[in-house]
Amino acid sequence: MWHAAAARPLTAYGWDDSLEADFAPYAAQGLLPGRVVRVDRGQADVVTTAGTVRADTAFVTPHDPMRVICTGDWAAVDSGGDPQFVRALLPRRTAFVRSTSSSRSEGQILAANVDHAIIAVSLAVELDLGRIERFLALAWESGAQPLVVLTKADLVPDATGLSYLVEDVETTAPGVQVLPVSSATGEGIDVLSAVVAGGTSVLLGVSGAGKSTLANALLGDDVMEVQAIRDVDGKGRHTTTTRNLLVLPAGGVLIDTPGLRGVGLWDAETGVGQVFSEIQELAEGCRFHDCAHEAEPGCAVLGAIEEGALPERRLESYRKLMRENQRIVAKTDARLRGEIRRDWKLKHAEGRANMEAKRGRLRKP
Repeated sequence: MWHAAAARPLTAYGWDDSLEADFAPYAAQGLLPGRVVRVDRGQADVVTTAGTVRADTAFVTPHDPMRVICTGDWAAVDSGGDPQFVRALLPRRTAFVRSTSSSRSEGQILAANVDHAIIAVSLAVELDLGRIERFLALAWESGAQPLVVLTKADLVPDATGLSYLVEDVETTAPGVQVLPVSSATGEGIDVLSAVVAGGTSVLLGVSGAGKSTLANALLGDDVMEVQAIRDVDGKGRHTTTTRNLLVLPAGGVLIDTPGLRGVGLWDAETGVGQVFSEIQELAEGCRFHDCAHEAEPGCAVLGAIEEGALPERRLESYRKLMRENQRIVAKTDARLRGEIRRDWKLKHAEGRANMEAKRGRLRKP
């Protein structure tokens, strides 16, 4: 019979009293608790109280892709037998989800039970602020605390230039810590280690952002394979091909992910609002509560742009992400599809009426 005290080896992986309470029904069935450290082709590597086991995931592979087992999940595993099976998953506290590139527009869970979302951005290439905003929206929506890490800071020739880059990202990421680091010199690594020591962190970014090198710096060893990056565009081959969960020597655990070519939103309206919190605050001062911030009289957002208090790029990025998120949600929400269709017809009718009125005025002698 499994006893709660036996779970102490899982403490380093984030096991706590709340998880113990969630696991109680499975303990009564003689199952073992464990954390999923890797998933690959129907098999999962799970750290359990009896050591690391490779278990079949047939019992936790539902038709709903949002419920499929993922790195970071807490699981109930057979205590013996060959093969061993993951019998159930404990409720997820958080989940980092993106939209797939498939025509079905399904959600894909990249990591589960995450406390910190580390967004790695390379300073070896020009900053893509729009992409950072996209990552941040998904991070906020997941329930994790985002953190932007500017890698390869040693490649910036002077401190003033680095300060300007950090300031640009801070403007793009309100309420988020922005930390320049260098795995080559060690700059910022100790600060990052302290931030992620208390919980589970997922490391995100495009290929060539320096994620594997950063993971090695945090781990204090060359655990992750690193490929050479082309100097011309900062790109390289994906060095991480699966999502792996690793214990950090300073405390906490890290989930490293493959470089993401696409970062599609998935029902992330709250996350988008968090990224553009200054726009939502300004919107409270608009004359109309449903102001679209396009040409309405008394729009506080457009007024801020005219005054130079809000960059126009921020509003354009906000509009883009909100439209994209609305399209994604509409594909799975029939009611919302109907509302979008009605709004489109109304705007089309208004446009046609305005055009007819304009033509009428032009015809008058």
